[in-house]
Amino acid sequence: MQSSDDDTDQTYGYFDDQNYEYVITTPYTPTPWINYLGSNEFYGIISNTAGGYCFDRDPKFRRLTRYRYNSVPLDSGGRYFYIRDENDFWSATGRPATTQLDQYSCRHGMGYSRFNASKNGIATQVTSFIPLDTKAEIHSLVVTNHTQSTKSIDVFSFIEWCLWNAEDDGANFQRNLSTAEVEIEGSTLYHKTEYRERRNHYGFYSVNRQLDGYDTNRESFLGPYRGFDRPEVVEKGQANNSFARGWSPIASHHLKLELAPGESQSLEFVLGYIEVSVDHKWHSKNVINKQPAKDMLTRFDSHEKVMDELGKLNRYWRTLLCKFSVETPDDKFNRAINIWNQYQNMVTFNLSRSASFYESGIGRGIGFRDSNQDTIGFVHMVPEKVRARILDLSSTQKFDGSAYHQYQPLTKKGNANIGGNFNDDPMWLVLSTTNYIKETGDFSILQEMVIYDGQEQATHDHFDHLLRAFMHVINNLGPHGLPLIGRADWNDCLNLNCFSDDPNESFQTTQVGASDVAESVMIAGQFVLYGQEFVDLCQQVGKIELANRSMKHIEKMRKTIEQHAWDGEWYLRAYDSRGKKIGSHKNSEGKIFIESQGFCAMAGIGLNDGKVEQALRSVDKHLATDFGIMLNQPAYSQYDKYLGEISSYPPGYKENAGIFCHNNPWIIIAETMLGHGEKAFEYYRKITPTYLQNRQTLLKTEPYVYCQMIAGKDAANPGEGKNSWLTGTAAWSYYAATQYILGIRPVYQGLSIAPCVLPSWKLIRVQREFRGAQYSIEIHNPHGLSSGKITLSIDGQPVEGNVISSSSFNGQHTVIATMV
Repeated sequence: MQSSDDDTDQTYGYFDDQNYEYVITTPYTPTPWINYLGSNEFYGIISNTAGGYCFDRDPKFRRLTRYRYNSVPLDSGGRYFYIRDENDFWSATGRPATTQLDQYSCRHGMGYSRFNASKNGIATQVTSFIPLDTKAEIHSLVVTNHTQSTKSIDVFSFIEWCLWNAEDDGANFQRNLSTAEVEIEGSTLYHKTEYRERRNHYGFYSVNRQLDGYDTNRESFLGPYRGFDRPEVVEKGQANNSFARGWSPIASHHLKLELAPGESQSLEFVLGYIEVSVDHKWHSKNVINKQPAKDMLTRFDSHEKVMDELGKLNRYWRTLLCKFSVETPDDKFNRAINIWNQYQNMVTFNLSRSASFYESGIGRGIGFRDSNQDTIGFVHMVPEKVRARILDLSSTQKFDGSAYHQYQPLTKKGNANIGGNFNDDPMWLVLSTTNYIKETGDFSILQEMVIYDGQEQATHDHFDHLLRAFMHVINNLGPHGLPLIGRADWNDCLNLNCFSDDPNESFQTTQVGASDVAESVMIAGQFVLYGQEFVDLCQQVGKIELANRSMKHIEKMRKTIEQHAWDGEWYLRAYDSRGKKIGSHKNSEGKIFIESQGFCAMAGIGLNDGKVEQALRSVDKHLATDFGIMLNQPAYSQYDKYLGEISSYPPGYKENAGIFCHNNPWIIIAETMLGHGEKAFEYYRKITPTYLQNRQTLLKTEPYVYCQMIAGKDAANPGEGKNSWLTGTAAWSYYAATQYILGIRPVYQGLSIAPCVLPSWKLIRVQREFRGAQYSIEIHNPHGLSSGKITLSIDGQPVEGNVISSSSFNGQHTVIATMV
């Protein structure tokens, strides 16, 4: 297999492709390397030492367990299992106990994590996952005695309850230290804080064995002024049977095991969430209705049942991932496309930008911009869920075509605290909708009746929402005829109407004046690109007059860009509130930006007269580094209130000349449009984690998923990553790789095949499910081309053009595409 980088650096871990796992070999990774559990409403974040938390739907308002962000020591709070062997104890997940293990590994897989540890001949395996359609984490612990003598082992579980509202939980101590309530029945420890009043949900933690003790009070378990590394109960080897009344509630089971030589015993722990109707809250006075929890527990009361549920989860993920798979000469490309990129895409669908190691789960909901973009990475896997998500997003749109920047997952209402006026938001709805229809052929989404701004009386079909999104740009143009930027565009930190001198103000929610001067070239390019998609959609549904009217607006914007936004060697980024250019060679700093080059190029503005080619040469000259393409150059060296948050970051970080990976695929796509397969792949490889194993120590973030930002050349540590997992980089990289490098692109008529690849790739095989058919596609490149004309045959019969017509095929088919 061909590869540009090697995997010789296994300081912290390595890929196991056969099992779809990343294997971490030390508890002390540069940052916590996390995984996600759950696939529908109930989710968990779990690190390589079992740190993290779980929640139902909303990580702010329905958080079950407590986690401490930016804590000392790092990654404090999780699902812990302490193993006590005589007077020694250790953690089955590597931490928080600091006892050095004889062996440790964490295997992060698709929706599960497995921890293996051993000490002095006692081995443990913890398998953590959330079963399909279940609001509970399962933690299956197997303890094995590899010694020659009988062993008496004590097992102590531990989780700490969050008092539901995660923001309030960490702030309102005058109340919270007095509200905690629990119940105990058998081997199940119930958390019912605030259940006596306005809540109709509770949590529970159970094990399928009779207890030898328990604790529900944190201080009783840990001891005064102690941390998770050395709980007093574990040290002495006996639970206190504490009962929480206020203070900080926990759930800890104590179990004594007798293990003969070679014997294994399993313990099945269930950490669950129950919601009941108001009429069925109570079993008796002040005693909660436990029956739903008991019903759930019967599903997981044996190791065989638990492993059966894990098998169902594994089959679910394999089924999702096989809807698009590829075999190229490059195993790292295959690994990214077949496993980790698709998996990350699904995680971003589930969580948007709400809960990660870098997102605390209390500050952001489901983003309008973010989630519309994210759909392009997973619509082929879960089209029905994408349809529902698009309509949810549409319902938060305002009547003038603008949108709330975020909505809350519990209520699906727009977040009024954040508001709107991010003027790139509306057109992303056009991208998600047209991309969905091209994938599925389902035009009926356009007829779905959708409310505006959460108001039932303001209801129109979804197509009307797209029209209003299109018209919002037209109705909000600035002095040059370019779109007004509002609070910001895609770059949340380019705040041209903020002018903040107050460090307590939010850059993104502070706006001064009418914002009727500052203009965005990025939105202009976006409008041309997705405006053309809107025109094509109008033509598909027979709205020819509307298509013609809309096309005039697009052509006018194209001319405006060519007249007012071309700077000689690249496209301007914006005009500020004073009408001054941003992203011009005349600026002393911030001369060139990636966003406008990407969008104007993808829109084909200047494609025929060399402007696109020149702009991409400028990107390569001024923005490209060994670690990816920087957002802007030169970096801003001091704060400028007329630019906003972008200039508040130190040079080389985040939006101030960092490598913002999200927009690198825009340049990759643009390079393929010019037929530059080698350059496109060079950029792709620089940010794709499967190629970065030899940078594990430098990168710091998980080496199996994309991160949002890599430090640029001006930073103290260029190449250092931050903000992993929940980033639009995942969807855009997948979109660029599959639809533009491999060139297998859904269109309204079917599947188009137009690859732009490395000349050394002589044969590519793709398995693709599409509109009820299964295609085995072979792309032959006998002449070593990057791109060119395609000759197509299906089941041995020549086909005119390069499009597989979906109306002509169902079932299984063999496709041969030859580059000539």
